[in-house]
Amino acid sequence: MVEKVLLRALEEREIEKDIIFHSDQWIQYTSVGVREILSKNQMIQSMSRKGNCYDNAVAESFFHTLKSEHISFEKLKTRREAKLSIFEYIEIFYNRKRLL
Repeated sequence: MVEKVLLRALEEREIEKDIIFHSDQWIQYTSVGVREILSKNQMIQSMSRKGNCYDNAVAESFFHTLKSEHISFEKLKTRREAKLSIFEYIEIFYNRKRLL
């Protein structure tokens, strides 16, 4: 899935060389396929230290907020419902109202 998302981002956006792709050390980010895509597109891979959530504090904080303010109150039946619900939370509430 990470490879698919990276390829889609590369198709839809102009990516400058030497852009940093930061992630944790989960296997989907360390795969040969992901490393090849990053290398081919002159992207720099950066990973947080194993077991250290502080290396990725902004993302950890956001996902905690998403789960505690939104997901825990939703009864989503399908992946499509989840995608739409999360999109609406981020684009309509989080980015436009909550942060004000």
